[in-house]
Amino acid sequence: MMNFIHIIALIGLVCLFFSNPIVAYAQDQQPEGPIYIVQEGDSLWDIAIRFGVSIDSLTRINNINDASQLSVGDNLVIPGLEGIKGYLNTVEVNFGESILSLSRKYQLPIEDLLELNHLTSSNELYAGKTIVVLEQNLQTRETARSAISNNQSLYEHAIMNDSNPWKYVTDNQLGQSWMVIPGDVIHLKNEIPNENENQAGNSSSPSAFPGEITDIRFEPFSAIQGKTEVIRISGSEGLEIEGKLLDNNLEFFSENNGNYVSIQGIHAMVEPGTHPLEIEISFPDDWNEDQKTIINFSQPIYIKSGGYAFDPVLVVSPETIDPTVTRPEDAQWSALGTSASTEKFWKGKFVSPVPKDYEDCWPSLFGNRRSYNGSPYEYFHTGLDFCGGVGTEIYAPAPGKVVFAGPLTVRGNATVIDHGWGVYTAYMHQSKIFVKPGEMVEPGQLIGLVGDTGRVTGPHLHWEVWAGGIQVDPMDWLVKSFPEIN
Repeated sequence: MMNFIHIIALIGLVCLFFSNPIVAYAQDQQPEGPIYIVQEGDSLWDIAIRFGVSIDSLTRINNINDASQLSVGDNLVIPGLEGIKGYLNTVEVNFGESILSLSRKYQLPIEDLLELNHLTSSNELYAGKTIVVLEQNLQTRETARSAISNNQSLYEHAIMNDSNPWKYVTDNQLGQSWMVIPGDVIHLKNEIPNENENQAGNSSSPSAFPGEITDIRFEPFSAIQGKTEVIRISGSEGLEIEGKLLDNNLEFFSENNGNYVSIQGIHAMVEPGTHPLEIEISFPDDWNEDQKTIINFSQPIYIKSGGYAFDPVLVVSPETIDPTVTRPEDAQWSALGTSASTEKFWKGKFVSPVPKDYEDCWPSLFGNRRSYNGSPYEYFHTGLDFCGGVGTEIYAPAPGKVVFAGPLTVRGNATVIDHGWGVYTAYMHQSKIFVKPGEMVEPGQLIGLVGDTGRVTGPHLHWEVWAGGIQVDPMDWLVKSFPEIN
């Protein structure tokens, strides 16, 4: 029969067992599989989401009885990654990355990258996505990126760069030396890194491109319906750049010293989800001075919903929603903004196009979904409406050149101003127009008066901003400086 002391000792052992719900494995007892070290701020839910596993499987394989007892420094085995060993970490996919470039950057076979991230296709790898890599591969250091030229072999490229061709094969996940094509970007790593080199794991350099391209940015990083995006590419001077986003051709303009900029709108009705960004860059070929090296690159970007509201049903003149009237006028209107002047006329934020008393009065915001005369909500508001009675002043918001001024059925008396680099502003429903095509205007210049002409339910100014031929939220241009970094 147990005495009192034995009972107390037994109770103490039970309490000790239950007070430590996460079992810490000894190194030689830990289950096979990749390991994640718990960081400050982590929760079991966050970790499960990050690695694409269920909480049940995570708790089961790690013998976790109480998720609230997770501690910084705990070693967690991540299930579902058989055959992969090591410590795991996560990084964000930058612009200028592909599954192949990431494989070479982190010295991981493509198959392992796909398995680590539960990807069935490289098309699921979009810019901004968080991916899982092995911690030891984050320490791989990148010393050079260069492109294979036309009619150039791997051996010739290695000789030109005073390197070993077999090192090219191992550093670039190549099965054989012949498995390269013109435009393929080769990575060469140092086996013994020094303190002056950048860690590839921490580098934001576009590793799918050669060293002639030093940076690619998409601002803001997360694309949103109806917003203005600035695509920046930095590198050598004299780069020739073309591109396409959502079937819209990108026009790139040189800022200074090898910096190139394209300003492009995201359509307010585009389907949220992944869409391809395509870039083609050409530059003089070091192998043959009579030729150019051409790099073609495609990367999915994720476009989020703008969360636009639904306006009440609007009752308007039937003529202004008649397709026989709207289609030709829409085509005429769209054509006005298709060309991109090489000169940039504006600098900084746009000023308000209406007097101060009306600057903060908006009957309808950009992007709102609309129904006319009981139609489905298949329309959207292409601009920002300002309050104002007939005769209220309208001002130019920035320097530019007038490209249209005249009457239209749907838009009423309208004016369009070209501000350069593919950026335009438009003014509708005016009672009077005070400018003519070809005329240069300055910020604050009187260009017209508010009216109630065209498809309206009352007098107001409908103001549009176009970027790359697409209407974007004008409010952004009043509070931000494009294309400057904010």
